Amino acid sequence: MGYFGREVARRIGGIEVFIQIIQGKCRDADTLHRQLDVWRKELGPKAAGWLGGTYGVTEDNRFIGVVRFESKEAAARNSVRPEQGVWWAETEKCFDGDVTFHDCDEAMMFLDGGADDAGFVQVMQGRVEDPQRFRRFMELPMDMLHQARPEIIGGSIAMEPDGRFTETIAFRSEEAAREGESKEMPADMRQAWDEEMAQMRDVVYLDLRHPWFASKT
Repeated sequence: MGYFGREVARRIGGIEVFIQIIQGKCRDADTLHRQLDVWRKELGPKAAGWLGGTYGVTEDNRFIGVVRFESKEAAARNSVRPEQGVWWAETEKCFDGDVTFHDCDEAMMFLDGGADDAGFVQVMQGRVEDPQRFRRFMELPMDMLHQARPEIIGGSIAMEPDGRFTETIAFRSEEAAREGESKEMPADMRQAWDEEMAQMRDVVYLDLRHPWFASKT
C-alpha cells in the first residue's frame, strides 16, 4: 500500500501548504479526542492559516496528527498564542513521555487530499535514499492510480530535508483498502512502484481504524 501521486507540490487549490507531524504515546485516547474537538471548535476558527488535520490512535496507543497550515509562519504564529499554550498544557497530560513535532515545508496533497469522510486511514513513514528521485516520482500523473484503486479517497505526503517522509492515505473503509491492496496493479505502475519501494528504508505503517478529522470551514 502507499501509492504516491500528483498534485502541484505544496499547493492545494492555489494555497501553499505546510504540514506539521505530531506523534506520541497516548495514555487516554478519549480525553485526547475531546481536547482536539475543543481545539477545532474554540481555537481553530481563530488560528490564521490553519487548514485542517487528520488524527488517530493505533491499536498499540501510538498517536499521530498530520496538521495542515498555509505556511510555516502561520504554524509558528499559532504555537505562540497564549490560548494555545493553555490548551496544550491540558492536552499533553493525555500522553506518556515526550511528544515529537516535525515540520515539513515540502508537502503535497493527492486526489481529494485530507478527506474528512474516510472510514480508515493508513499512515506510512520511512526514509528515502534519493529525495530528488522521490520528488520526481510524486509528480507522476494520477489517472492510472485513480482507475486502479478507486477506494482511495486521497491523502497527503510530507517530506523532511533528510529524506524522511510521512504519507497519509484515506480510504472509504478498511475492508475496501484490504481488498484493493490484493489486486494487481497495471504493469507500468507496478514497475515504477517497485523501483521506489526499493529505495525506502525503515518503513513503518500506522493503521488508524477510528480516524478523527478537522477542517477550517
